[in-house]
Amino acid sequence: MRNRVELLLKTFKINGLAVWSVVVFLVLTGLSAHAATDPFAERRMALVVGIAGYENAPDLSNTTNDGKLISDTLNELNFEVSEHFNIGLAEFRELLDRFAFEAETADVALVYFAGHGIEVGGRNFLVPSDAKAGSRQQVADTSISLDDILEAVDKARQLRIVILDSCRNDPFADVGGQETLTVNQGAYGRGLAAPSPERGTLVAYAAEAGAVALDGAGENSPFASALAQTLKIRDLEIGLAFRQVRDSVLKATANAQEPHTYGSLSGKPYFLAGGSQEVNVLAAADRLNAWGRLEVSQEEQLQVAAREGDSRALKGLAYMRLNPSEDRYDPSRAAAFLETASEAGDPEAMFELARMYERGIGVEQDVEKALELFRKSADEGFADAINDLGFLYYQGGLGIARDPKKAIELFGKAADQRHPEAMFNYAALIDDGVVDGKEPDDAAEYLYRALRSGNEEVLSQLSENPKMFKATTRRSLQRKLSERSFYTGTIDGQFGPQTQRGLRKAYGLSE
Repeated sequence: MRNRVELLLKTFKINGLAVWSVVVFLVLTGLSAHAATDPFAERRMALVVGIAGYENAPDLSNTTNDGKLISDTLNELNFEVSEHFNIGLAEFRELLDRFAFEAETADVALVYFAGHGIEVGGRNFLVPSDAKAGSRQQVADTSISLDDILEAVDKARQLRIVILDSCRNDPFADVGGQETLTVNQGAYGRGLAAPSPERGTLVAYAAEAGAVALDGAGENSPFASALAQTLKIRDLEIGLAFRQVRDSVLKATANAQEPHTYGSLSGKPYFLAGGSQEVNVLAAADRLNAWGRLEVSQEEQLQVAAREGDSRALKGLAYMRLNPSEDRYDPSRAAAFLETASEAGDPEAMFELARMYERGIGVEQDVEKALELFRKSADEGFADAINDLGFLYYQGGLGIARDPKKAIELFGKAADQRHPEAMFNYAALIDDGVVDGKEPDDAAEYLYRALRSGNEEVLSQLSENPKMFKATTRRSLQRKLSERSFYTGTIDGQFGPQTQRGLRKAYGLSE
């Protein structure tokens, strides 16, 4: 058995009203043993789209082959794969809507697209088979934006990946004499523009932004071939896998094509294949400790990436040295890695370094420095930091005077960042009537989102203690379950067997 972070919900009082807040503590549990016996306890979903035949653009040779290759690869890696080829705009949109809803209860959501892609006005568009070609504006209007793709994977619980094998030559570069959108004709004139995905989402391009990928002389493109081979390597950490894909493509193309990734994954390691997959379903603290499982060769690759300024590599090297049970335990060196990542603007590193300064681990204790880092991390939108600051303002601490109003504001911000405990707590605050401008329907919406996020304690509390919330909030939650076809019973605020089943379905459990 391993130590696992559990959540204990207990009541505090704000203006005499009960508020459910979260206290984190360690308990011994055998729950993680489930991961050791069932490495596929997690749910992986993928949408694969390949477009080879175009009505108003040159056909492509390998995109269908590439899509099938990646689809087969992901099936081998226990993804639920939805594969589609030569589809038009309407079908593409319908597929994305369906995938986005289903992916809310997936641990991993991945979208792979092979086909024409263009950049218009600094935005990226993936071109379906029936896109219009009267002007670049018309192409954009009849294509799928990268924003649409990012939104489709956005609510997956652990890992969100978008892979674009679509940096081929822009077939619409000379279409139309006038453009209603400004096109960047500089660095990104020939390929796709660099995206700005939210943190926690990785976008992988077959070629660096603005460059053009090769379709390949064989049955598959160099990028698809490297991707299919690399993702199946056992016990290879996902971040390092994409670096190996880059190296393989560079070698295969004699340095003519360099894949690139944008955005960032969380600091928790993740494995697609091999025995190390068991760490994917561990609780947060054990996940971070799992960086110590990396083989020496992978640690060396992390060192190389860290020297290149890769913040996630810096965090991985730090976490390796923060586990007292490891021979590599060296909190001072861990702090140095986190300091470098913090200076580069990484909010997770700021948060972890703040905790070290707060406790005097690896650094001299400095609560003012800790508070400064907590605030910087929160300002960057890191939900854990926002939520923790909320508790500091609620309870008082680190030199912060108690300020319930500010605490409520911060809990709301963390909830809007989809922090599961913050969503639950903010719903309780709304239910108790202490959040101006919010109604029971808002409380129910936050409860629904917290449930969909996959937090077991939220499901447990709603199932076992539903009357902690007022009847109006419970009825609103039943309506939301009904609107999503999870519940067909009476909207009466009574959480009987039918509502219980609806809660489990919304959480992602099958009957």
